Amino acid sequence: MNSPLIDTLRADKALVVVRASRLDDPVALCHALAAGGIRAVELTFTTPGLTDLLAQVSGQVSARAEDDIVVGAGTVLSADQARAALAAGARFLVTPGLPPEAAEIVAEGHAAGAAVVLGALTPTEVLTANALGADAVKIFPARAMGPRYFSDLRGPYPEVALIPSGGVDEDNAAEFLRAGAIAVTAGTSVVQPADVDEARWEQITTNAARFRAALR
Repeated sequence: MNSPLIDTLRADKALVVVRASRLDDPVALCHALAAGGIRAVELTFTTPGLTDLLAQVSGQVSARAEDDIVVGAGTVLSADQARAALAAGARFLVTPGLPPEAAEIVAEGHAAGAAVVLGALTPTEVLTANALGADAVKIFPARAMGPRYFSDLRGPYPEVALIPSGGVDEDNAAEFLRAGAIAVTAGTSVVQPADVDEARWEQITTNAARFRAALR
């Protein structure tokens, strides 16, 4: 399927996953990240009130379509969570691994026109995720495998869109891209929970811009 998420990832080479104990202003956070050059934002079910946050973003970020911000839900573990996130406006879904309801999650996402990124680690899991119809496969934890692992996966799976997550930072992000990843996942190196708590949006923009610069 044509996917704004995949198009954005291929252009920006980065996705930000936000893990915070609370998120008072998700709209400001998304605009701060977009100002730094990262327009794909994953809000996770580990943050309280995720569906309310997605609804806020869906209702307000869409009014600034020039930013081309794409916001989705992460840590999706069930079809029920997938449906709730999609109903709240998520434009993509991300799982940390291959949950028992992975096929249903893919079906729900695609029925709503949303991209689905399934998590995997082993070659068998990558094969399974791809067979289930994932638009991309997240390799987690990428830190444990390193960039060379992506080069190895490209051999049998040259057409699979791979995204490393976990332990990716400014020092190694470009290596993952050179090894065949279509984009990399940034975490606390860009969005520190303390910066979110204190609404330090300019700092988050600076972090995002620095991370993007490291990908070149």
